[in-house]
Amino acid sequence: MILDHRTYTLHPGKIAEFLKLYGAEGYPVQTEHLGKPYGWFSSMDIGELNQVVHIWQYTDLMDREQRRAKLAADPRWQAYLAKAAPFFQKMENKILRGTPFFPL
Repeated sequence: MILDHRTYTLHPGKIAEFLKLYGAEGYPVQTEHLGKPYGWFSSMDIGELNQVVHIWQYTDLMDREQRRAKLAADPRWQAYLAKAAPFFQKMENKILRGTPFFPL
């Protein structure tokens, strides 16, 4: 199993507006294709601010590629992305795997 860890840095003061949009339009279509996320979080007032983090679980890189291709082809996702893109300052993605002593 692998985890897809994504961190988006938003423009200051935009987290609430972004989360409202994502909850209404992004989350339903994303979970339809990717399944339930491993976790979804927003930053508080410690460390780097204005961030959201979401983590998705996949069997392997091929599973991730196939599910994300179906998501990318969905017109509802494309419509959501057009609305969400202006909120983002920076995006970072990491693929994580368990260690021998702490498998996922």
